[in-house]
Amino acid sequence: MRPTMRRSTEPRRRWAAALGITALVVTGGGLLGGPAQASVAVDFPTHCIPPPIAGIPPIDGTTTAQITVDNATPQVGDTVAVTYTVVVPAASNPVDLALPADIMTPTGKVTLGGAQSGDLTVAGPKKNPPVPGKGAFPSFSMTGTFTVTAPGAITLSPGDYNIHTSYIMELDTPCTVTGPPAPVSETVVATGGGQVNERAVQLSAASGQAGDEVTVTGTKFTPGAGITVAGRDGDAQTGDTTTATADGSGAFTARLAVSDPDTTGIVAYEGGAWDAEKGAGPLAYTVTGGGEIPDGSQQLTTTVRAGTLSMTQAGDSVQLSGVDFGRGGASTGDLRTVTVEDFRGGPAGWSLTGKVTDFKGPGGARISADALGWTPSCATKPGSPSTCAAGSAGAVGSAGATLASTPDGAATGGEFTVDAGLSLDVPAFTGAGSYAGVLTLTLT
Repeated sequence: MRPTMRRSTEPRRRWAAALGITALVVTGGGLLGGPAQASVAVDFPTHCIPPPIAGIPPIDGTTTAQITVDNATPQVGDTVAVTYTVVVPAASNPVDLALPADIMTPTGKVTLGGAQSGDLTVAGPKKNPPVPGKGAFPSFSMTGTFTVTAPGAITLSPGDYNIHTSYIMELDTPCTVTGPPAPVSETVVATGGGQVNERAVQLSAASGQAGDEVTVTGTKFTPGAGITVAGRDGDAQTGDTTTATADGSGAFTARLAVSDPDTTGIVAYEGGAWDAEKGAGPLAYTVTGGGEIPDGSQQLTTTVRAGTLSMTQAGDSVQLSGVDFGRGGASTGDLRTVTVEDFRGGPAGWSLTGKVTDFKGPGGARISADALGWTPSCATKPGSPSTCAAGSAGAVGSAGATLASTPDGAATGGEFTVDAGLSLDVPAFTGAGSYAGVLTLTLT
């Protein structure tokens, strides 16, 4: 049975003119029929706020929803996939104008309780059948995942949800649970114990237009660790990335601009690449709009070509200072400056190493390669995505040593200048004459 509401015709005219709006009418709802299942459909009171352009006050209605999982008996450490289905939304189309297909994008939250607490973000695809004038809004589903961190019974209750419409205008209709939490719809019973990755992230929103920023907060990461926050499309990372550093408690806050329409989730991780043991997520995120091409527009595209990793040297010979026969000592000089250009793009860093031959002198005399030492230095050109690190001071030798390097990361590249002070330890009473060795540098 549907309660009726009397309103003037003027607000409805504004609704019809907007076309892209999610219009609301209070509806009733009942439990799902069918055989008994582990999860159950539940009813809960909902407070929905139409977009201001509608000229309609907030609506208090009833939502019928059901939560299902892919694994109701997980082990601690397992990832559980959750589906939040709004069977009967607390809304319907109050105007005679039909709404077209595939304009609605739902997002929401699932509330965890019992052995594990918190909110899980879920999101659904931009997909819906046409909604006839004054017709009921269709059922929709949203998905997300969470990692089990404790044994015991974990309850799942439907939470707030939002219906975003992309038709002429980008508009939202948020619906919140009145007197939360809503009734429990599903319960999973976790077993096991021991070590588990307790890193966790939360999002300030589960959707946004292309280019919008979402605040990402994380907990229980390694204190002081560098954190990469990135968009995901299934198993692949998208172009949406940013970085942060965990504080002394392992927490961090980052703002991620999400522009890639392929981004469907957000992760955070330590290290140069995604690692489920050192990361958290993905949390569902949906790009709701901003990437469409309006009528009368032209889409402009370009290509950024990946380059190469290369180096150049300021010269190919170094004259070290002389030492006295009988005294020996340090024969010093400076490495000719090496310029490294990393224009490849992608996640790989680079390493510049060197090794030297024995120094050969007159009559077969030699100074060992192990006698050459260096003190490296490296400078990074401003604006470079990577930061260059100088190698350790010490012997070079025939086995070689690292002169400079950059780490792997979500985005790498840049321009770098590498130098080193050189010192050859010449033994006392080394035969007089000129000695020469070859220092070979290798960039990988």
